[in-house]
Amino acid sequence: MDNSQAAALWESNAQAWTTLARAGLDVYRDALNTPAFFEILPDIHNQTGLDIGCGEGHNTRLLESRGARMFAIDVSPTFIRHASQHQSIHHSIATAHQLPFSSNTFDFATSFMCLRDFPDPHQAICEIHRILRPGGFLQFSITHPCFTTPHRRLLRDTNRKAYVLEVGCYFDNIDGRVESWIFSGAPSSQLQFQTPSFHRTLSQWLNSLIKAGLTIEHLAEPHATDEMAAQTPHIQDTQVAGYFLHIRCRNI
Repeated sequence: MDNSQAAALWESNAQAWTTLARAGLDVYRDALNTPAFFEILPDIHNQTGLDIGCGEGHNTRLLESRGARMFAIDVSPTFIRHASQHQSIHHSIATAHQLPFSSNTFDFATSFMCLRDFPDPHQAICEIHRILRPGGFLQFSITHPCFTTPHRRLLRDTNRKAYVLEVGCYFDNIDGRVESWIFSGAPSSQLQFQTPSFHRTLSQWLNSLIKAGLTIEHLAEPHATDEMAAQTPHIQDTQVAGYFLHIRCRNI
């Protein structure tokens, strides 16, 4: 699958995704993944940042609320149309493989669950390195490559509590397999999303950062506490294995 095909799939999802996310149905994002991301985010007050793969703009707005001057890109015109309703943020339709910005432009870059969603993440990481100022950082989240594998099956007990995650085919690179799914909080009648899947191993991700010239400075694997799982039962399964991986690296 090439970049244009992946972009077309995301554009086909964008309207329904925006509607459901703004209705509070992106439960893993709202209850776990985004709060954990911001817990490890350095101070960005008065800094200039780029959010890559901004979607409908939820997380970009949170970054701006911390005092950053924000720019944001996405491959989907529909996502950018919705995100642009917040006019103090500069939005552009663009791909991370060819960022429309000069070198050494940004103090930081973020990407929430995006770099995993298109071909050749290494090229995107090199582009991000190019637009970062010396000392600037990239912080991004992806599905955990060790536990979101080409073969994956979650097992639950008779009370529907998750207790085992079966994974396999970890070393099989996947380049654009189309997967169907819905937000866990959405009604079962909701039309399924069709999204491209690209699998790389943990070492491939980390080596891409190193080869691009970035220095890894922090890793995190967010998961629900007992209190969080009691409050939001949908995320109880994140106690079994790491669903998400957060990485921060710096242009030294």
